[in-house]
Amino acid sequence: MSGPMALEPGGAGGDTLSLRLAGNRAPARRAPGHDADGETVDRLAAELAEDIGPAVHPYEVAALLESQGLTAEIIQERYGHPNLFSLASALYERVPRTFPEPPRSADPWRPDHVRCGLRGALFALPGLAYLLTGPMWHAGRDLGVLVVAGLVSWAWGQALGHRAHLRMATGRREAGRTLLKGAPLGALAATASGALTGGSGVAAGAAAAQSVYLAAAGVLLVLDGERLLLAALAPLAVGAAALPWWDPGTGARLALPLLSVLGAVVAAGWALRAALTAPPVPGGARPSPLRSLPYGVFGLSAGVLVLLEGRQHPYAVVVLTVSMGPAEWLLYRYRGMAVAALRATATPAAFRLRSTGVLGFCLLSYVLPLLPAALLTGAEPAPLLLLAATLWTALLLQAFGVAWQPAAVCLAAACGAASATVLRSLPDAVVLTLSCGTACLCLTACAVRLLGRPAPHA
Repeated sequence: MSGPMALEPGGAGGDTLSLRLAGNRAPARRAPGHDADGETVDRLAAELAEDIGPAVHPYEVAALLESQGLTAEIIQERYGHPNLFSLASALYERVPRTFPEPPRSADPWRPDHVRCGLRGALFALPGLAYLLTGPMWHAGRDLGVLVVAGLVSWAWGQALGHRAHLRMATGRREAGRTLLKGAPLGALAATASGALTGGSGVAAGAAAAQSVYLAAAGVLLVLDGERLLLAALAPLAVGAAALPWWDPGTGARLALPLLSVLGAVVAAGWALRAALTAPPVPGGARPSPLRSLPYGVFGLSAGVLVLLEGRQHPYAVVVLTVSMGPAEWLLYRYRGMAVAALRATATPAAFRLRSTGVLGFCLLSYVLPLLPAALLTGAEPAPLLLLAATLWTALLLQAFGVAWQPAAVCLAAACGAASATVLRSLPDAVVLTLSCGTACLCLTACAVRLLGRPAPHA
């Protein structure tokens, strides 16, 4: 109970602090403004220190005193202050500021370790299809068909995935509708683009299967269907794992990848059906498709850069693809560590310094493990590591809603590297090193400037 009655002897109820202030006997009458050298105010400050410490203005202390039932008469007689705000200011000055940190367990960005590892495997496993079907292709134009179709799928998939996540804000049903419309269109566009390149009928069929699979996989990754996708890839993984001891023959080489494609389509249909039956969420404006355009540009640019690396060292691309799982895990860790840095600093300059350290730590944690992998695959370390750093920093900026800067930087790097490769003015490794090195520096500077402010992390 609060209020004047709680301060009177014999009052019914009352909180403990109010009873301590009142005592068990009626207070002795003092002349207004009298306080024995501020001793009673000091005692009150000591008793309320835990509650006063986090206050950022004396008005908060005044509200606290009111909640404790201190009347104007008691403040004048007992504490020698003319009013509530005078006493609150005195208490505010006596108690040092304390801002207790929230418990460390309250990390809103704690990553899902299993899911991130699973996604890394899912990014790499489809490449096993090329081991099975490779002997049936013709070099040159056939490979170009798959490359062109793959680049279109990457670009479309990045843009569609972003738009579906935007629609997820209004419920899984709207996201499902977006994917239901966009995924088949993406598969059709990629297949047609590959067919225009020329090549054999086998290459055109492979490009169609590749495009359909990538569209279905994109649906499952957006709708949290990683385990369904892993089950769909099981026939492909088993067939590729058996290649060193068993030649499955032409029929099995075609059937196993097609079985995985069919499984991915069925799984995507199942996930879409569940999303479309979800209850609608009222409200929410339909976002403009232009908001997803930079993500498509980034997907195309990243595909070109990875392709240029894969021309010389295909296994290095496998390493880079598998690393996308740890890369996603580190994106979550960066966000969690940045929030912790925000809680631990008191000035913008201190936060910028600490957030820059967090950025450097996460970037090195991603890139350095790729060094031994590059050496084992025979790839030159510099292009691979700089390409990985470019992609991770671009994805980090995208995670904070910064879209056009990483898209423009990666597009410039891809165009520059592709032009220099066609002209053969420099060795491919040097071209990729210069292009990705410049892009990485630009993106890192952009991340330090934009993410070194408290606002994106609040």
